[in-house]
Amino acid sequence: MIQRLTLIAWSIAGIVAHAWVVSAAAGSDKSGGVACVQPAGSPDPRPNVILIVTDDQGAVDAGCYGAKDLATPAIDGLAARGVRFTQFYAGAPVCSPSRACLLTGRYPLRAGLTGNASSEPGGAGMPTEQITLAEMFKAAGYATAHIGKWHLGFRPGEMPNDQGFDYSFGHMGGCIDNYSHFFYWSGPNRHDLYRNGQEVFYPGRYFCDLMVEEASQFIDQHHDRPFFIYFALNMPHYPYQGEPKWLEHYKDLPAPRNLYAAFLSSCDERIGRLLGKLDALGLRQRTIIAFQSDNGHSVEERAHFGGGSAGLYRGAKFSLFEGGIRLPGMISWPGHLPEGVVRDQMVHAADWMPTLAELTGVKLLNADIDGKSMLPVINSATAPTAHEALHWLVGGGKKAQWAIRQGQWKLIGNVESPLDDALKPEDKRLFLSNLDADVSEKTNLAAQHPEIVDRLQKLHDDWLKSCGADAAKPMPVQDKKGNER
Repeated sequence: MIQRLTLIAWSIAGIVAHAWVVSAAAGSDKSGGVACVQPAGSPDPRPNVILIVTDDQGAVDAGCYGAKDLATPAIDGLAARGVRFTQFYAGAPVCSPSRACLLTGRYPLRAGLTGNASSEPGGAGMPTEQITLAEMFKAAGYATAHIGKWHLGFRPGEMPNDQGFDYSFGHMGGCIDNYSHFFYWSGPNRHDLYRNGQEVFYPGRYFCDLMVEEASQFIDQHHDRPFFIYFALNMPHYPYQGEPKWLEHYKDLPAPRNLYAAFLSSCDERIGRLLGKLDALGLRQRTIIAFQSDNGHSVEERAHFGGGSAGLYRGAKFSLFEGGIRLPGMISWPGHLPEGVVRDQMVHAADWMPTLAELTGVKLLNADIDGKSMLPVINSATAPTAHEALHWLVGGGKKAQWAIRQGQWKLIGNVESPLDDALKPEDKRLFLSNLDADVSEKTNLAAQHPEIVDRLQKLHDDWLKSCGADAAKPMPVQDKKGNER
């Protein structure tokens, strides 16, 4: 009840304080609308928003998710001062489509990106007509920034400044060396570090330190008006380059867990510094922090075939088993949302857009989204999930991996699960699980429950048809060695 009254109070304050002035000079958005600006001298009570995304963080790789061998005090602190979800689902088990989903509120298929965007200059990514969180907040008068990894397009129209971000600093491709800022995974090696579309050079500087500096400067410059920051970490994605002090801290862990752990704790420390900046400026209670991992941990050769953990869950990055998509996710707004609570209902990365719009009083620019507001679940442990079913499709083409979850039942088609030798040929075609009874998805129940398979298959087929012809477009996500493309 307290949380609901708080939200109502903020909404009323917003209505009173925001006699919005529509200014064509402020710029138009892709929806055809125009941006709104706050009258000079009028305080803006709307909260800031920071969306923190980690890269290839395993499903249970934080202390608050049960890890006993990892030091993650900043992430754990977010959970302690917010709402932690135990059934938070990413939009995809691989980078680009997952990010497209969380930024647009749409399933990757409907966001136009079921596989990875190109990491090469001039390479294609998420179509420019997609409406992002940044565009939504910018149209409402927020200052917007992308800090960190992009991997959603490397050509005009698809880079951050073209997708609603006033300011952008980071790398455009899938990964970089954290000191040279070079992309090494295919030749010729190339430098990949940009500020507002212009290449910049900081050789020898630890990339995540640069991220915190850039975000802090943006906050300093814009803390007198609401801001939205997409803080997209490239950690703990390979190359594992944890700081020496953390490598020493984890020296007794077996490899490659020690390398992964050192990199994740280096990441967590930078999240802590960013939160510390908010505290120093007295902005913590005025700032909503949303947090998630983009997909499960990597078992690629480039990641030493592991390091992260999915705990009880089967699968990892690239897989639609739980270990690839059921991930750390939480939201924190001290003094306004519940604190230190856990929610077991099913929520999805596409839900960030409508949830943040509702919390901030910002208007959705695109009503045709797949996300649902999490607020009923955030405020009540007994509220039903807003989703009758959840859908996934990754890779595209006739053999695209897909999944649907409805209630306790989950059906996966064209199953992929790297380094999983237990899958039989029939398991790879269709795999049915009852997650209430078998959260580890050890037993394929497809042969025992053909009626459930038929029902879920039809729901998937109907959904696919509703999405249009793009479903047939192949977008590979792995090379022949199983590494990310």
